[in-house]
Amino acid sequence: MDDHGRQERRSLGQSIACSVVLGALAVGWGIVAESRVLLFDGVYVLLGILLSWLSLVASSAASAAPTRMFPFGKQAATPLVIAVQGAALLGTLLYAGFDAITLIRAGGSDVAPETVLAYGVISATCSLLVSLWLGRRASSDILAAEVAQWRAGALLSGVIAVGGAVALVLDGTSWSAAVAYADPVLVLLACVLLAPLPVRLLRSAALELLEAAPPAPVQAAIATAIADVRSRFGLPEPTVAATKLGRRLYVDVVFVVAGAWEVAVEDDVRRALIAPLSALGHEVWANVELTLDAELAE
Repeated sequence: MDDHGRQERRSLGQSIACSVVLGALAVGWGIVAESRVLLFDGVYVLLGILLSWLSLVASSAASAAPTRMFPFGKQAATPLVIAVQGAALLGTLLYAGFDAITLIRAGGSDVAPETVLAYGVISATCSLLVSLWLGRRASSDILAAEVAQWRAGALLSGVIAVGGAVALVLDGTSWSAAVAYADPVLVLLACVLLAPLPVRLLRSAALELLEAAPPAPVQAAIATAIADVRSRFGLPEPTVAATKLGRRLYVDVVFVVAGAWEVAVEDDVRRALIAPLSALGHEVWANVELTLDAELAE
């Protein structure tokens, strides 16, 4: 197991511990206060525990050595789990939104604005601190997804706090009847604000599983590395194909050359290409070919 994998799993374990504390606080507070939005926030955090555990499993699987059954390893576990995260979050938002609409149609709920405000401030502060701390360690797609969840949680709690403050201001005024709808309206608003997160997770996971081109910064790094190799060895424009799966970066480069080339030179070209790409933090699987037949490059 490499140092990167150990650091990744350590960070995920610490994130789970924070989720347990904050989720238990939200659910307990929500039950006592009979607040749907607090319960929703608590369920969101507790769901994150399950998703973080799945991320731990995926991290372990992706770091395992290749076997006879899985000769290329299990790097696909990373985007697969990210897709599960996106689907679970999307399902949670849809259920919460439906429940909030039902509550609004029933006439709202009687929740103390002070309770909602206090919880929102505490939860938003804790979630923001965890996201900042974890963000400094986010050196993989799994940790980046974890940071995104904490940031979304901080945003959700911030919305709860603002909503509680608005309800507190309205309470006792001619608009006091609107306070009863603050709780379900906050849930709906939170669902709308959080909706882009699961969509983004599902999209990124689908692109990787379908072997799409890697992100633009990675493509730029590949182009730069190839330009340097061409200049150094006097090679023509190659045919290039690349994709990213989990922490692994696949790069296939074929140069159509003239005349005889030694195999040792081809090895030098491959090493020259791999070296700068390895600095990106990915496990680089590079295939570099020098051929006299243009059809083999197609």
